[in-house]
Amino acid sequence: MIRADGLGKDYGDVRAIKELSFTVGEGEIVGFLGPNGAGKTTTMRILTSFMPQSRGHASIAGHDINKDSMEVRRNIGYLPEIPPLYLDMTVEAFLKFVARIKEVPKAKAGKAADRAIELCGLEEMRRRLIHKLSKGYRQRVGLAQAIIHDPPVLILDEPTIGLDPKQIAEIRKLIKDLAGSHTVILSTHILSEVTLTCQRAIIINRGEIVVDDSIENLTREGDLEREFLKIVGEVEEKGATSEAQG
Repeated sequence: MIRADGLGKDYGDVRAIKELSFTVGEGEIVGFLGPNGAGKTTTMRILTSFMPQSRGHASIAGHDINKDSMEVRRNIGYLPEIPPLYLDMTVEAFLKFVARIKEVPKAKAGKAADRAIELCGLEEMRRRLIHKLSKGYRQRVGLAQAIIHDPPVLILDEPTIGLDPKQIAEIRKLIKDLAGSHTVILSTHILSEVTLTCQRAIIINRGEIVVDDSIENLTREGDLEREFLKIVGEVEEKGATSEAQG
């Protein structure tokens, strides 16, 4: 469902990501991990056709992100790190508006909003103005707009940021419930979320993939945090040694 082949992105002389290649299969939930500045958000934005890559290719549900970007957008639900919300609208009105933008037929927009509200635990906030919601509830509205058109692929950038433990557990359950009928790639720095939610983890550091393996294998000798710190530490050490030799 998601395929990246040699994706790269440059900002002037700076290589933000370097020839990333990976696939995410239908119905799979994959965690995309890395330290701040590793290139996670840049990769998410390229996959959603939000920004162009400098080199390489990628496709979503068989559609090229450059040649067929409109079909790519129809096939994904995207939750950026800062949810795109109209703060002066109610939750229900906003979701109906998003449904129409995402080409949900007018006769079905209300039911689509109802489904997203129920799945994301927003029933009590349905008629509340978004600017009056807590950060956690705004995050839920962001997730609701991502799933409102029932896309086959979900790309989630920090989906549980700002949520309390109870809300995190609820969103985690929602994401797991979506597996099978949806393909999910989620970027996060919360390692426990990947362990409890994902089947596989891709670890990126300094714009390069350093690990792509199942959670089962990564946690065979300890927890994911220990493995993550070990892997990233080894990469940083090699990088520092190469720079010193250069």
